[in-house]
Amino acid sequence: MNGIPRSYSDIMRRHLAKERQMLFLSGPRQVGKTTLCRAMSPAYLNWDIARDRKLILSGEEAVAAKAGAEVARPDKAVLVLDEIHRFPGWKRFLKGLFDGWEDRLKIIVTGSARLDVYKRGGDSLMGRYFPHRMHPLSVGELLRPVCPEEVLSPPRELGRSEWEALWTLGGFPEPFSRGEAAFLARWRRLRFEQLVREDIRKETAVRELDQLEALARILSVRSGEQLTWASLGKEVQASEVTARAWVAVLQSFFFGFLVKPWSRNVASAIRKTPKWYLRDWSGIADGGKRAETMLACHLLKAVHMWTDLGLGEFDLFYVRTRYGREVDFLVSRDGEPWFLAECKSADTSISPAMKSLQKEIGVPHAFQVVFDLPYAETDVFGFDRPVAVSARTFLSQLP
Repeated sequence: MNGIPRSYSDIMRRHLAKERQMLFLSGPRQVGKTTLCRAMSPAYLNWDIARDRKLILSGEEAVAAKAGAEVARPDKAVLVLDEIHRFPGWKRFLKGLFDGWEDRLKIIVTGSARLDVYKRGGDSLMGRYFPHRMHPLSVGELLRPVCPEEVLSPPRELGRSEWEALWTLGGFPEPFSRGEAAFLARWRRLRFEQLVREDIRKETAVRELDQLEALARILSVRSGEQLTWASLGKEVQASEVTARAWVAVLQSFFFGFLVKPWSRNVASAIRKTPKWYLRDWSGIADGGKRAETMLACHLLKAVHMWTDLGLGEFDLFYVRTRYGREVDFLVSRDGEPWFLAECKSADTSISPAMKSLQKEIGVPHAFQVVFDLPYAETDVFGFDRPVAVSARTFLSQLP
């Protein structure tokens, strides 16, 4: 993948060696899913390719034969199915393929929509697959492109040129590898157009694409901000309900993600205003918003990877009290608050809100993550009091 080793390659190999379930790999367009999956097997079928679509429509037996499941071999054949969720009967097809050929076939399913929630077809696949959510490059993955064995890693310094490239170009592999601002601008524009005019048009019932595109452009400059649904609806001349639905669509195609407020009362948290973050921080002009979005993306990748690997149940929130005290992020572990993280560009004086909220909520760790601080060789999770930490150090301990 552009010469960059990916930890997801190791994750996939381990899954194929140990698990009987199908592997579902979802993630943003151009994050590298197809390249990695094709490296796992020459038996690759893409629903968007006419000859492959014809074979899939021929039935499970024809597909299994194409994958080599009928050939005597010491191990199971591996089949990759790309964008199969665009087939209206995809869940029923996969259920039949898995149930009929599980003893001779390993199956990888990949796509640019959220396969774990994309609802087409009536048959449940529960128990027949494990999901893995693929993210762009991160500090931890550049340092250690292997499957994490533990939740946290020892700190390690990422080279300055790679750190600056990650900050400037974002974590998507192709622009990161090219290292050219002009290429990044063209790539980002094309990716936006493909998302709205191709993927969403093909795979959803949304017909008001001009309004949805307007919403996406509005959200492109609001990363790190709280969303007010009624106001957002007015801006694109749609109802509050429609605005919520369209944001959910943009989430499903990995344009961005919502971070909910922390609350032990689930119903209360659902009613409160979420914060919005882009998946690609490279186009954010404001330095503070870019830093916060880059931190948010690293934290989301970490909680997804830890959860998908079975290392626990992790989730990402922000904290805001009725009195206006706020901390950018809270990561929970098995339902309990684990650490707070406040993003700063240069300020190392600890936020009073973080000090008080650490005690009030009972969080073991509280970090003021400062992007201008140089790397320091210290395990930041060794501190139980609020501390200012270098972003380069903190992010190096995450996957």
